[in-house]
Amino acid sequence: MNAASPDVAGDARGERGAIRVVPANEATWDELQTVLTGAAHRCQCQRVRLGDHDWWHMPQEARASILAAETQCGDPRAESTIGVVAYLGDEPVGWCAVDRRGVYGRLRGSPVPWNGRAEDPDDPDVWAIACVIVRPGFRHEGLTYPLVAGAVEHARAQGARVIEGYPMLTGGAKITWDELHVGPVGPFVAAGFEEVSRPTKRRVVMRLAL
Repeated sequence: MNAASPDVAGDARGERGAIRVVPANEATWDELQTVLTGAAHRCQCQRVRLGDHDWWHMPQEARASILAAETQCGDPRAESTIGVVAYLGDEPVGWCAVDRRGVYGRLRGSPVPWNGRAEDPDDPDVWAIACVIVRPGFRHEGLTYPLVAGAVEHARAQGARVIEGYPMLTGGAKITWDELHVGPVGPFVAAGFEEVSRPTKRRVVMRLAL
């Protein structure tokens, strides 16, 4: 594990044991793909980055190729800036995309992050948690909490000054995981984020100064 690696194994325990979170370049490509199933497999975490138009017309193989280049999976000496992978023991169970806010084309085109705020979308010091995925079979066990915490530490290690998230208010209702890729509010509160605004009935802008 390199010096910038967030490792929360000593601080987080799920229902089945200790959870470890590492930068994506310390995971293998196959381990990351094990986590990205169903809609997440088709997306390859590119819709939020590319924006709807470019993403929609791109073959899945091309999306995966971009993600592989961005994560540099399997190369622990590489500079990895775009995500973290969670493990339960040796089993890959979660993924969280985190990078500079300005690189996410879908965020730039959405009113959620900007409604009522005077923010520079290109501020390189502001990072964003764009996607939180837990592998089927390991959901509803609180694994989003260490994933968000690990993403915060990763952003901090990469020099971020501020990190944001745009989670969903579930109101106790059952939400499909495709919708909940932005994460629920609870893990952000637990990681120290504070509410900035509620631009829609279901979405909250949350922010943490590093």
